[in-house]
Amino acid sequence: MKKTLIALAVLGSVAGVAQAQSAVIVYGVVDVGLAHENNGSTSVTRMDSGILNGSRLGFKGSEDLGSGLSAIFQIESGFNADTGAQADAAKLFNRQSFVGLTGGFGAVKLGRQMNPVYANNGTFDPFADGLAGDSARLFSYNGSRTDNLITYGYAANGFRGELQYGLGEVPGNLSASRTVAGFVGYKNGPVDVVLTHQNIKNPTDTNTTKITLLGGNYNFGVVKAFASYAWEKGVVLGTATRLDQRDSLVGLTAPVGTVGTLLISYIRKTDKAVTNADASQVAIGYTHNLSKRTALYTSYGELRNDGAAKYKVAAPGNIDKLFNVGIRHFF
Repeated sequence: MKKTLIALAVLGSVAGVAQAQSAVIVYGVVDVGLAHENNGSTSVTRMDSGILNGSRLGFKGSEDLGSGLSAIFQIESGFNADTGAQADAAKLFNRQSFVGLTGGFGAVKLGRQMNPVYANNGTFDPFADGLAGDSARLFSYNGSRTDNLITYGYAANGFRGELQYGLGEVPGNLSASRTVAGFVGYKNGPVDVVLTHQNIKNPTDTNTTKITLLGGNYNFGVVKAFASYAWEKGVVLGTATRLDQRDSLVGLTAPVGTVGTLLISYIRKTDKAVTNADASQVAIGYTHNLSKRTALYTSYGELRNDGAAKYKVAAPGNIDKLFNVGIRHFF
């Protein structure tokens, strides 16, 4: 009996040390709203999920390995809160799914992770990839995340950066379908700037899709001003169609009282590969915090296409008008 009690005490002590050295956090977002959209051909009123922030369930954690080294992981599953279905039927953890090590050297992570443009949209886009002003409605993000990604990141003294290499996994060809990308940024006081680049090879290793984006914001106190410019070259991802476009954005956010934020942006897309295929978008939005976790929101955006362009519309030259209103809750 005495030996048993000693054994239990030792196990309890070990378990206590393990718990002190590791931590797992369960978190998520539930975001649902109503949207009305008219694309010039048809109009629809619908319930949408993830208008302000994508609805998700996530798990992340770390383990202290000693000597300043820690193991980290994150798995995150997107879902449609309006139906309860997975956001991606083919991938349970479609948002992020990685494991890695961090220390004084920086961080190395392996798995599905955010691409450089998407990872930094909060720096260059006042709508931060949400609401009717989402810059991804005209800017080419080439998706939001990359599979089979190896990343190395480092941050110190306001500087941050990351190098990314995505394995194409095409037998006999290391270059086919591979991604080489990264970003460098600096944030200090009112200034936040970032330069991103992404280079994606097609599955046959015959052409490339490239995006470079420079953007940032400056907080004047009364308003925060945003500006960005992107170059898109090569071919349209997944096709052989020539790509030569320029995207520019100007915008701002401004506090409204102590719990509200006004958002405004203007985006212009210039297509140098196709004649009369430019487009523009103007948007306004408002978020109202009911608490640290819960917010109400609304926005309106109008996207105008030139005669040969059809972004977010069924017929070239049409105008897309989008209005939404909803609620988001963090947990």
